Amino acid sequence: MEFLLDTVHLSDIEKYDSVINLSGVTSNPSIIKKEGKIDFFNHLQKIRKILGKHRPLHVQVVGQTTEAMIADAHSVLEKIDPNVYIKIPTNQAGLTAMKILKKEDVKITATAIYSEFQGRLAMEIGADYLAPYYNRMVNLGLNAQKILNNLANQIARDNSQTKILAASFHTVEQVNEAFQAGCQAATLGADIFQTALNNPAIKGAIKDFTEDWESIYGTNTTITSLK
Repeated sequence: MEFLLDTVHLSDIEKYDSVINLSGVTSNPSIIKKEGKIDFFNHLQKIRKILGKHRPLHVQVVGQTTEAMIADAHSVLEKIDPNVYIKIPTNQAGLTAMKILKKEDVKITATAIYSEFQGRLAMEIGADYLAPYYNRMVNLGLNAQKILNNLANQIARDNSQTKILAASFHTVEQVNEAFQAGCQAATLGADIFQTALNNPAIKGAIKDFTEDWESIYGTNTTITSLK
């Protein structure tokens, strides 16, 4: 099970890297826009420095044609890191680019997946990750959990090395559903982590424990302060 952070905000990456076993970071042009007009390559190199060499950084191409996608991929690999996972939309031009780049041993994340068929095509090409958009599928009236489960079953039947990296979540429950469906990984915005870890019920339980302890041993005491 892998938890990735879907942001390029450095302080959020540093924060959650200290809180959880962060598996990596994902990005796309919309996430870049939230950060403003950053020094793109320099900024992503900073993220790579936080992650180290062994945790994946996923960076999306912007080109619309196969040729432009391949050129973007080569620029990212040259200027950031040859081990970056290149995110490529799973359309006709993207699948062609994936096929060519896999022959170069480039790590590929097939993104913008809304259907089993897209996932199967990317899996057959040898994509390392499939990135289905969970909440966006839900908003389109699609059964996201069933689609992910069917892809997970296909991966198991084929003994494929492809992993499902579910993305686009609106709620913590959607994340749980994705893992229940068989996903190996999920990429979450910082807001999802914050919602999950700042549940009022958690705060209430901690407050009750503190009050019970202090009613016995005194205000502001801890186990360490006992003699």
